[in-house]
Amino acid sequence: MYSKSNILLFIAYTVCAGMLIFSRRYEVQAESVDEQVTATVTAVTERVELERFESLERIITYNMLEPRFCIEVSEKDLETLMRIVEAEAGGEDRKGKLLVANVVINRVKNKRFPNNVTDVVYQQAHNVTQFSPVSNGKINQVTISEETKEVVFSALRGEDISSGALFFMARKYAAPENAAWFDTHLTFLFSYGGHDFYAR
Repeated sequence: MYSKSNILLFIAYTVCAGMLIFSRRYEVQAESVDEQVTATVTAVTERVELERFESLERIITYNMLEPRFCIEVSEKDLETLMRIVEAEAGGEDRKGKLLVANVVINRVKNKRFPNNVTDVVYQQAHNVTQFSPVSNGKINQVTISEETKEVVFSALRGEDISSGALFFMARKYAAPENAAWFDTHLTFLFSYGGHDFYAR
């Protein structure tokens, strides 16, 4: 017969052994859960970092592709500038077209004139338009050439040979009183192609 103390000792040993086995199993399970959580967090973090990188890459790509113009232009402004250049200088060479584009852009930059291309081109003073193709409707009838498109984009990117000109006149077609106003009130700069160019 076992003594009562031996039986109690055996029971205590069995309980301790069971607790030790359970504790080790729990630690293994806990380690497995920790590893799963760590792996999940790592995966989420990597995905977030990848998305941030892709987003940053898109921003950098957009900034590299976004055109840098010397003035702000809307799509309407861009088409208006191309049309007025084609209407005023469609028969001239690249330099003649560039000078017309420069004058329009110079006006946009000047506080005496509206601050956007469309309003500059369609501006009226005393019910008189500033550009004859606007008054006679030619601006809406032209077909914009590839050279005109190239010249306009070049002017918007800063190519300027105008010496600050704000006005030009086709003296050949100007009414005498209009030509006299140019000569009296403005400063003549130079002539090119079919136009005389002036500053105020």
